[in-house]
Amino acid sequence: MADFRGNYTVMVTPFDEAGKVDEGGLRRFVDWQIAEGVQGLIPLGSTGEFLSMTRAERTQVASVVIQQAAGRVPVLVGTAAEWTDEAVDMSREAERLGADGVMIVPPFYSSPTEDEIFIHYERIAQVMSIPIMVYNNPSTSNVDLSAQLVARLSHIDNVSYIKESSGDVTRTTRILDLCGDRITVFAGYHPWESYLVGAQGYVSVFSNIAPRLSTELFNATVERKDPETGRQIYHRVLPLLDALSGDLYVSATKAALNLIGMPVGEPRAPRLPLPACRLAPLKSVLNGLGLIEN
Repeated sequence: MADFRGNYTVMVTPFDEAGKVDEGGLRRFVDWQIAEGVQGLIPLGSTGEFLSMTRAERTQVASVVIQQAAGRVPVLVGTAAEWTDEAVDMSREAERLGADGVMIVPPFYSSPTEDEIFIHYERIAQVMSIPIMVYNNPSTSNVDLSAQLVARLSHIDNVSYIKESSGDVTRTTRILDLCGDRITVFAGYHPWESYLVGAQGYVSVFSNIAPRLSTELFNATVERKDPETGRQIYHRVLPLLDALSGDLYVSATKAALNLIGMPVGEPRAPRLPLPACRLAPLKSVLNGLGLIEN
């Protein structure tokens, strides 16, 4: 079974001027991310606007990223859906396309019970052999996967990873205490603090813009066991994390990429481009990190 660790970019989806998936731009973006040292790619997560795409487009994006990565780094495809049968079908398709794993947020509208969540993941796991990364993001999914529920899920074959985005670093500690080596935790927020308590990776939004810095944060803190250097990197990038935080994170990420000369188009409705009042502060942050060529 694959061993996923490190900095994994949860990728934006580039759109062209007509609003269609920009396949050429997506291929260039994959190559650039890998050249900058990312250790994994995750298309079709929340940052990838999966809820604003057709099923055919989701297949297109997954196929392009897997083909372009060509085994250079692992690719985990987001296959979340409200309907279990659809999540099963998309996960099975991702495996057929060559994905190394899938990342799945639980059903996000129906407020499922713990038994319903368990059955949702169990049914997906039964039809595939690649690993599943459970995605806990209670602020947007309307569901909070407690440490006790994660421990229960960890007994399902293939449920081997979690993206932990509750915002509570102690949750990582509790998950590891209850699951042992059955679950590897990837941080969704607070990567440096999460690394210190045992997280082995980071599903990173800011890695879309500064992949080398996001990877170095992991390498320094975890691989080289140099938390002080990691802390210095973390404090350097905190203004960027703050600039990307909140409900406008997709719009802000795409605006930042456009500002650094890596155009990926605008977000899809109902999202709007980043308001003008936020562009100047964002540009200042990017300048401070040396990401804009003057």
